[in-house]
Amino acid sequence: MGCAHLPETRYSELSQRLKAQAAASRIPISGDVELTARCNLRCVHCFINQPVGDKVVRGQELSFTEWARLIDKVVAAGCLWLLISGGEPLVRPDFLDIYSYAKERGLLITLFTNGTLLTPEIADHLARWRPFSVEVTIYGHTRKTYEAVTGVPGSFDRCRRGIQLLLERHLPVTLKTMLLTLNAPELEDMIAWAQGLGVQFRFDSMVGPRLDGSTQPCGYRLPAEQVVALDLSDKERSREWRKLFRNNRSELATMELFQCGAGRSGFYIDASGVLSLCIMVREPGIPLTRNSFKAGWEGVLLEARQQQRPEESPCVTCAWLKLCSQCPGWGLAEQGSLEGVSEYVCRTTQLRAAVFDANHHP
Repeated sequence: MGCAHLPETRYSELSQRLKAQAAASRIPISGDVELTARCNLRCVHCFINQPVGDKVVRGQELSFTEWARLIDKVVAAGCLWLLISGGEPLVRPDFLDIYSYAKERGLLITLFTNGTLLTPEIADHLARWRPFSVEVTIYGHTRKTYEAVTGVPGSFDRCRRGIQLLLERHLPVTLKTMLLTLNAPELEDMIAWAQGLGVQFRFDSMVGPRLDGSTQPCGYRLPAEQVVALDLSDKERSREWRKLFRNNRSELATMELFQCGAGRSGFYIDASGVLSLCIMVREPGIPLTRNSFKAGWEGVLLEARQQQRPEESPCVTCAWLKLCSQCPGWGLAEQGSLEGVSEYVCRTTQLRAAVFDANHHP
């Protein structure tokens, strides 16, 4: 007797389908956990890094036992994809314990790291308990530029060594960078290097203020005109932007303040165990050490998610809202209000529309 034919489905199609169904049913299928706010680097643009030796910050972090309990809660609620981030998660001596527990619970884990603390032992463990992806941020192609961004001598070589350890074990690696005035001249070299290694590479140029309100990082972001020029110079990136503008024009006004999956299918938990909508919108938050995940998800986060945009907001009638990075997080960071509008983000989107939208009319 022959076997019934089982149709094959590409992972990207399956994941999109699952996430769409989760959003429609409001299932928290995707989460981001910040194991620590501390980092061993001092990057000029970073909006969250606290000194690695800060005892006060370290004392606020959850223990392994507390993280294990939270992982149990999110799995029970329906979480499938988990992003482990920081700070730099590898500064925690119990990182592998937390990571392994999450793997044992069946989660598909993406790890964000700067790569400088990777050792053969950690890489071997990751090879045995394979992550869904390891994303390593690089800050330049040369030692001089890289360390001008990180502020830590020797970090360039340690990062390169960490990447090599991952590749030697055939782990799924993606390289990425935050594009700054300091490293933008080396973008083509970073792309070429990643291609030579046979790994994916992406860059992001949308640099915002620190969580503490400092605008220092904004001094390193590229002018909106340069951001769009870089989009245009990359054939694949340019083609993707044209496709997005062709298929995602907003014809009707939308009053929903949150356009993303935050609070609909995704959530964020900080290093002290506080549940919130996302990494940039941390209020309202509910401490999961004293409350159930269900209470936070179905109560506080649902209410926050239902906020409406002011009628006078220029975003209400914007034809490119679906393609804009503008969000409550940006409004909070740059204007001190969830309803605020980042002029930088808005200008970047308007310039992209002028270049990539065939129906654009000034």
